[in-house]
Amino acid sequence: MAAHRRYRQRWAGGTKARTAATIALAGAATATGLDGSGHAAPQPTPDQVRADVAKLYQEAEAATEKYNGAKEKAESARRRLGALQDERARRQERLDSARAALGSAAAAQYRGGGLDPALQLVLSEDPDGYLDGAALAERAGSRQRAAVGRVRAQLREIEQLRGAARIEVNNLTSRRADLKRHRDTITGKLTAARRLLSRLPPDQRAGRTDGTDHASRPSTDLRDGLTAPGSVTSLAPGARAAQAVSYAYQKLGSPYVWGATGPDAFDCSGLVQAAYRSAGVSLPRTTYAQIAAGRRIPRSELLPGDLVFFYSGISHVGLYVGDGRMIHAPNPSAPVRLAPLDEMPFAGATRVG
Repeated sequence: MAAHRRYRQRWAGGTKARTAATIALAGAATATGLDGSGHAAPQPTPDQVRADVAKLYQEAEAATEKYNGAKEKAESARRRLGALQDERARRQERLDSARAALGSAAAAQYRGGGLDPALQLVLSEDPDGYLDGAALAERAGSRQRAAVGRVRAQLREIEQLRGAARIEVNNLTSRRADLKRHRDTITGKLTAARRLLSRLPPDQRAGRTDGTDHASRPSTDLRDGLTAPGSVTSLAPGARAAQAVSYAYQKLGSPYVWGATGPDAFDCSGLVQAAYRSAGVSLPRTTYAQIAAGRRIPRSELLPGDLVFFYSGISHVGLYVGDGRMIHAPNPSAPVRLAPLDEMPFAGATRVG
């Protein structure tokens, strides 16, 4: 009986071993393609990696424009809050002065109180003088009542200012939360892009990560002179547009930094804003606000200095310089440079001024 049990155990153990071996061999065959149908995930090509990186950069830029908008709103809320606090402080000083005056009047009345006015009239040695004094006191009481009314109005105004300040504090808190969320999105996208690029050999990392075919673009496109050619500025619709184009040419080669507005680094909307600021024109901070800052024009009527926008979300902008080209700040993979309009999906154009 014991021998029979040992035989069954050995047989069962052998079956388990044979089954495990069969599964292992099958897995090995599948992994190595021995069955003719390997399932190992193919490695992406360098072009696919660069395309993925370009998509991450575009998403990061869309988040950058949202960050810029949230930052602008946060700064506006902070300015409004400061103005409200200053106004409240001024009104509080006036209220304190009015309260002090009322307190002095009340103390004087308390010290001079006593006889009933009718009895004072009867006992007075100069009834006519007393009546004149009583009229003066009545007028003083009216002024005091008006002063009390003004104090009450000032209290209401200060309370309204407090309420408005509380709203701005909430706005500021909300905008700061937006800033953090967009900043986290941007850094996450850029980190993912850098991670993808690090998988490629250094000589294969260049390419369409900025939406431009580097191989087909002349090297002079990166820095085409420190000033705009006269043939470009002469075609601008006005002196301000010509100055903006000249500024953009001077910034060729400057690094892209998200959230930057110059003078040494830029994001896309920051470059356009800085270019027109140099011409005395104040543009909004974000792409989706800049497209509404001028007169919309069709692509066929573009002139140097016009703002050109890309993607359905209006998340990228450049400065048109003629001959189908623009100057723009692409993304962290490339500095400010000249590029063809066709490298990204065109969304619209605006002429400023």
